[in-house]
Amino acid sequence: MYQHLYSRFLKANPGKQHFACHSHYYWPDITREAQLKYWDDSARYADQKWDYFFTDCVPDLQKRIAKILNAPDPQQCVFGPNTHELLYRILTCLDLGKPVNILTTDSEFHSFSRQAARLDELANITVKRVPSFPFETFQQRFIDEIKTNHYDMVFFSQVFFNSGVAVDDVDAIVHSVEDPNTIVVVDGYHGFMAIPTDISQISDRAFYLSGSYKYAQGGEGACFAFVPNGCELRPVYTGWFAEFGELSAANQGEVTYSKNGMRFAGATMDFSALYRLRAVLQMFQQNSLSVASINQYIKSCQMAFMETLSKLQHPLLNEDHLLLNDFNRHGHFLTYELPSQDVTESLSCYLREQRIMTDYRANRLRFGFALYHNPESYDLSCLATATNFITEDEC
Repeated sequence: MYQHLYSRFLKANPGKQHFACHSHYYWPDITREAQLKYWDDSARYADQKWDYFFTDCVPDLQKRIAKILNAPDPQQCVFGPNTHELLYRILTCLDLGKPVNILTTDSEFHSFSRQAARLDELANITVKRVPSFPFETFQQRFIDEIKTNHYDMVFFSQVFFNSGVAVDDVDAIVHSVEDPNTIVVVDGYHGFMAIPTDISQISDRAFYLSGSYKYAQGGEGACFAFVPNGCELRPVYTGWFAEFGELSAANQGEVTYSKNGMRFAGATMDFSALYRLRAVLQMFQQNSLSVASINQYIKSCQMAFMETLSKLQHPLLNEDHLLLNDFNRHGHFLTYELPSQDVTESLSCYLREQRIMTDYRANRLRFGFALYHNPESYDLSCLATATNFITEDEC
């Protein structure tokens, strides 16, 4: 139905069933034109290109993203080459000279998990991780922890990367944090452009992080954060972009920051990724592809996949091993929890040999779904005899 929008990637990968789109989404054809336009604009504007980028591409992209997320102020959107850079800039707003308590979950993306583990090694920093499983009780357990203890930062995902399960009510968690000095961060990478999202009710309270490598389909290098309205935090990790726009008044020689989201900006970066993301969002608009309509199509793909798989009665890839809380509140990939990492790796490698592309995290095998899928062409017949990865005990 939408395959024609992705002809270049599809032609470059003939015969593959690409179920790894939750990690590396195929780029629409329009992104190649955008990449070339970036080069042409760089040549055309040369020394004045930064002024052009910040008066043309950036404000337009801010408005488009704000509209998708129903964010009230587009100027609170700031861009970076990856979410980790934006996250670390937020972390440097904490007073690391004092005891610091961070609350998060055991299901956060690898860069944050690694960074949190490294911070946890410091004597004055404590990181508390609330298990995301069982999913049915996660939200209440997380809120109970927020209300029971004091935290300087609360960080959690809108959709968990290692299961696809979506948090029931992001707003409720954010508003359960009563201390106005507590920094709240929502990782929306597996939510943005995948499931309908409205951040209007948390725009004064929480940071929202996401990017284009997955469901926004613009490739790597275009990530963003929505900074809470009225935020006056002064990140220690800062760069010259943070002085773009309206500046705060200098106070006895203090470093000044923009009054909007640009106060969390960094420094020189490759804007070609922003060109690609902008082109994709324009393509969605031109083709009347809203987040709701995209999500509806993906749900139809997931249902077709599960129906195809159920007919095979596979001992591992079945509903008993599927991590799913509420199908209507779930991300764009399905995750199967298998007996061990070795079994998961073996099965993923076997599928790759059959040109079925998946990926895994520990003992969880992930199948992603995309607009360039045709659910009528799903062929999983190779799994009918692929049962030699396990023993009866492991089953």
